Amino acid sequence: MNTQRSLSGFLVAGAIALVMIAIAGFYWLFVKSPVNLIASTSQSGAAIFVSKLAPVTVSLLANPDRLEALSNARELSKLKTSLLANSGLDYRQDIQPWLGEEITLAVTTPDIDRDAENGKQPGYLMVLATDKPEKSREFVELLFSKRVLAGANLATEEYKGAKLLYDDAQPNLEPLAGAVVDSFVLFANDSRVLRDAINNVQAPDLNLTSSSQYQKATQQLPKGSVAVAFLNLPRLAEWQGLELPQPTYDSQILALTFNPKGLLAETTFLAASEIVPTSPPLSQPVGALQYIPASAGFVISGSHLSNLGNSDLGKLWIQAKTAISGSGTDIISRLVQPIQDVEKNWGINLEQDIFSWVQGEYALALIPRTAQTTPDWIFIAEKLESVPEGIARLDAIASSQGLNSNTLSLDQQKVAAWADLIATTQQPDTQQPPSFTIEAKVKAIHTTLGKYEIFTSNLDTIHQIFTNQDNSFLKNRNFQNSIAAIPEPNQGYVYIDWHKTQNLFERQLPILKLVEVVGKPFFDKLRSITFSSYGSEPSTLKGGFFIELRP
Repeated sequence: MNTQRSLSGFLVAGAIALVMIAIAGFYWLFVKSPVNLIASTSQSGAAIFVSKLAPVTVSLLANPDRLEALSNARELSKLKTSLLANSGLDYRQDIQPWLGEEITLAVTTPDIDRDAENGKQPGYLMVLATDKPEKSREFVELLFSKRVLAGANLATEEYKGAKLLYDDAQPNLEPLAGAVVDSFVLFANDSRVLRDAINNVQAPDLNLTSSSQYQKATQQLPKGSVAVAFLNLPRLAEWQGLELPQPTYDSQILALTFNPKGLLAETTFLAASEIVPTSPPLSQPVGALQYIPASAGFVISGSHLSNLGNSDLGKLWIQAKTAISGSGTDIISRLVQPIQDVEKNWGINLEQDIFSWVQGEYALALIPRTAQTTPDWIFIAEKLESVPEGIARLDAIASSQGLNSNTLSLDQQKVAAWADLIATTQQPDTQQPPSFTIEAKVKAIHTTLGKYEIFTSNLDTIHQIFTNQDNSFLKNRNFQNSIAAIPEPNQGYVYIDWHKTQNLFERQLPILKLVEVVGKPFFDKLRSITFSSYGSEPSTLKGGFFIELRP
């Protein structure tokens, strides 16, 4: 009988699914109800059980039943049913009567016995707040009695005032340990994890709340956060088998909050030393967006690309790329494949040949086309003193690639084209000399509009800019709704229209299709994601992801 395996799933994957899918459904319920859903506290009470060296700690700070109070919450009901399938337990009868306002899951250690020779066995701890400790004790006793009937060998132990119940691994069962400590119910995949959790409470300098980085991170949490995740980045890299030499940022906290327009996931990265933003903050979206068509599916805007390498965002990018590349799974390269293709085809280094002279505003956009797999692109830079020199450098690169630079008129506007000129011959009559035609294969276009220099991948795209300025991306209602939820001033925006770019991202990241299957209720409603960084503390990098979902 393998019925009890679902309990291990409830402990590990189940708890993660409960937190993530419940959170994804919050907004859908929230916009359909006048009830305001706000967590009673933004900090985890269960953090006292978690080691300050734990790689990951994730907390849902609201009772899942409050979701069903707002709406039918059919997806959540299905989830709770599936998590307990074949376990012999009933959520409403066995869990609902005592479950409180918090569910926390932690990966406590990459290896329980710290012996690499026998393989790594991570420690998992789940802590559930209880309003009725006696009823929760009855639940734990019921749970382990059912496991005994399924073939488990039960052991009990009094440990520092707490009664521990645990069993060993069987062919049809995975090990489980449980206890009730004050107003919390604890489950773990090994009794050693439970003992460590109790030790963390009785020796406060061991638990997460004693970590200076955790204390600093929780001070950044917005009020009313309904879910919080704290990551110890070096330990997380160790758990995932990634290489993270001399990290700039050593911890991260992520919080989810709600407003009438959507869901804001606010995150803060903390550094051991001072990291100061090198670009001045912006109090409004850059004017370059007025030349981006509303049909754009992926847009990046900001200022001072010339400082990107030394910026706080640049250091975070290098750290992420170093860690992931060291794992042998080059996800970063796949994600930026369209940009890498431009570098390869043109024989340029973006940082040296373009970013270095963009000292003012900029905007970059990808425009998916149904008839082609590669999207068209637009790059716009504020025309400052450094721009003519930068264009001259690109002219030289184009010439070295065998391209010609020509000026032509389009919609009564002078544009410059980098093109590959190809001569073809026609000789219909052998008695007559051959005739020649020259075909121009345009590689890129650039022109000046207002105070901006605009570069595009082809004539169609530059024509679209000339003729659709009344329907620009700056007036896109979804974009305006998204940036209204993000604090100002900030460092600019990254905007992803999911419907327009889904196929593009799926081609670059095939694993995304699997993620979409698991999180189907979320991805079916996803409209857009907008990212921005903001905040001014010298040792932190603060930013937010605004997720807009369809009603």
